[in-house]
Amino acid sequence: MIHSLQFRLLMAFILVIVVTIGTVSFFVSQSTKGEIQQYEERGEQIRTARMEHVLSSYYSRRGDWIGIQPFVEQIGALERRRIVLTDTSGMVVADSQGDLLGKPYHPELPGRRLLRPWGGDVLGTLYISPPADSTSTQSLAESINRFLLWGGLLAVIIALALTFVLSRRVLAPIRSLTVAARRLGHGDFSQRVNFREKGELGDLAQTFNSMASDLERAEQLRRNLVADVAHELRTPLSNVRGYLEAVRDGVIKPDAGIINSLYEEVILLSRLIDDLQELALAEAGELKLVRQTEDITGVINQAVAAVQAQATAKGISLLTELPGGLPPCDIDSHRISQVLHNLLDNAVAHTPKGGAITVAARQQGKWVEIGVTDTGEGIPAEELSNIFERFYRLDKSRARATGGSGLGLTIAKRLVEAHGGKIEVQSELGKGSRFAFTLPVLE
Repeated sequence: MIHSLQFRLLMAFILVIVVTIGTVSFFVSQSTKGEIQQYEERGEQIRTARMEHVLSSYYSRRGDWIGIQPFVEQIGALERRRIVLTDTSGMVVADSQGDLLGKPYHPELPGRRLLRPWGGDVLGTLYISPPADSTSTQSLAESINRFLLWGGLLAVIIALALTFVLSRRVLAPIRSLTVAARRLGHGDFSQRVNFREKGELGDLAQTFNSMASDLERAEQLRRNLVADVAHELRTPLSNVRGYLEAVRDGVIKPDAGIINSLYEEVILLSRLIDDLQELALAEAGELKLVRQTEDITGVINQAVAAVQAQATAKGISLLTELPGGLPPCDIDSHRISQVLHNLLDNAVAHTPKGGAITVAARQQGKWVEIGVTDTGEGIPAEELSNIFERFYRLDKSRARATGGSGLGLTIAKRLVEAHGGKIEVQSELGKGSRFAFTLPVLE
């Protein structure tokens, strides 16, 4: 429970809420206390000034302090404070509590001098004791703090309830992803997450669905791989086994023709194994390239010459369009020749009699683009995205004449990418295809 994301979110929200409310309460409390103190001080000044004015006016009307005692008692009762009034000689002429009348008064704190309203003559001295309720400011501040505390607790409870509901809503797609990922890990590649909201979680769901689709397609290709490799191995092995059993049983004699047939079957097996090994090295990033400055025109011409006889035997025109002045390239000529052979073999296999294959090259900035265009059967649009996949073959019949091992284009793609280039295909069903790849120019 304590390790769950929901619990951590709750704890994080609680911490944020508590810190926020505590900080707000502290500053509100300090500010309120200061404001209350200022209010009390202003009120004290106003009350004191009012008492001074009343007493000074009384003296000015009467000319002395006779009869002032009732007024002082009334003021003291209203203000709930002790008020002592002395004349200019320091004798008490009025005391709100009546204890000091006619006595000299020597308090520790100084009093406030009473002056005539229109002149500067001193009429006496007024002494006012501190308010009886000296803790009113503190009580009011504590009351405000209590309201803040209860309000904060109520806010925490409401926030926790909202956090619980929202966290469940937020974590619901994550739980769905967890369940789907667990099932995906157990081999159920049909798992998808239905989450259409935008944002990070929406992107995560789309990424997961894309990954699941890729894994499902890879699994299907892997199964096709097993079937294709088994078929490719079974046919030559069956032939070799049949010949050997016939020779062993004395049905046929091991003459030159039999030996040549066995040799051809072994060559097929060796080629398939070499392709598998080369592809494994390329995908592991361990394919070693011997890169050096090469004349790309010469590399292309050699590759075309190597398949010229095969194209002629099938009645296919093999053309080149190579402009003069192509810059030298930084490549492994053996590997690039292998790419061209794979593309040309593929073009010859899928181009009917009377068709044409054109090999063209052109410079594009720091790259040279090489294209192999045929007038063959073309590739369906829905198949283009899979054409470079391992062991993917457009011909599902697995006929060796057209199907091959399904590794040629994949190996070509890995070799081009190992040089830093890219390969792509454009095709229209019934009109032909164009495979083009780029190679870096020597800088």
